[in-house]
Amino acid sequence: MAHRLEKNVNILVETLMADYEQGRDIDVVEDFHHPNRDDIVKIITQLQNIIFPGYYKNKNYRVYTVRNNLSMQLEDVLYNLSKQISIVLKYLPEHAGKSETELLYEGEKLSLQFLEKLTDIRALIQTDLEAAYDGDPAAFNKPEIIFSYPGLYAIMVNRIAHELYLLNVPLLPRIMTEYAHTKTGIDIHPGATLGKYFFIDHGTGIVIGETTEIGDNVKIYQGVTLGALSTRDGQKLHGKKRHPTIEDNVTIYAGASILGGNTVIGHDTVIGGNAFITTSIPSNTRVSIKAQELEYKQGKRSTEAVVQSQEW
Repeated sequence: MAHRLEKNVNILVETLMADYEQGRDIDVVEDFHHPNRDDIVKIITQLQNIIFPGYYKNKNYRVYTVRNNLSMQLEDVLYNLSKQISIVLKYLPEHAGKSETELLYEGEKLSLQFLEKLTDIRALIQTDLEAAYDGDPAAFNKPEIIFSYPGLYAIMVNRIAHELYLLNVPLLPRIMTEYAHTKTGIDIHPGATLGKYFFIDHGTGIVIGETTEIGDNVKIYQGVTLGALSTRDGQKLHGKKRHPTIEDNVTIYAGASILGGNTVIGHDTVIGGNAFITTSIPSNTRVSIKAQELEYKQGKRSTEAVVQSQEW
């Protein structure tokens, strides 16, 4: 039995080794030349510790050791982030042919530029926390939001990834936001620009595309898509504005889809649930779906009823 299994495994090994030699994208085996996803997830966790020092901490944390803990975590993030950035810089043509030492130097420089933004990131996340607490009557207190709200977590990861995106760091920002996507069901591209006091309520199924611009005091519910009208032209659309602009003080209810790079939702507008929008909406507007007709059946009798439009 054991001999037969070993023989079969050896046959499979030889078959797959031969398959690896076809030179396709999926055949690359030199994993040293690609980022380590586990290390990137660790960086997110350490940055979360730094952003929320009294909420997420290691077992040795004490109030009187905050400085030492912070110093150790920053050094760890700097080391790991520099290494991962130095690896992905190889994907950029301008860094082709550089030595490992040169790439690591560039990685350290970019990592320090990113870490200098941490106070700005923390300031924005404080506004997101306030927006979540003020906007959700179900919130018991702010620690509950920090510990359990998927929307705040997804926003935090996006704000981290967005700064790396602005520094033209390839791949790492997307790995970060896709990790948050797997944890929360909220898909925010790192290129998306998020204003202050951003609140995602519930969150599952939200999609926010790369060139989306969101103003201050915006609230969106589950199932909302801020997407492109069409991606049929593929890479030809790279770098073009494909996703909508949402101005200040806008609320977008569950299931709404707002599409297109020329679509602007004016300030102080409310978009009702399940609306499908591909053109700009003026400021101070309330958009809702026209009343739908429902049919009720009970036994042999049937009645019809019309659902009235929701009054905002």
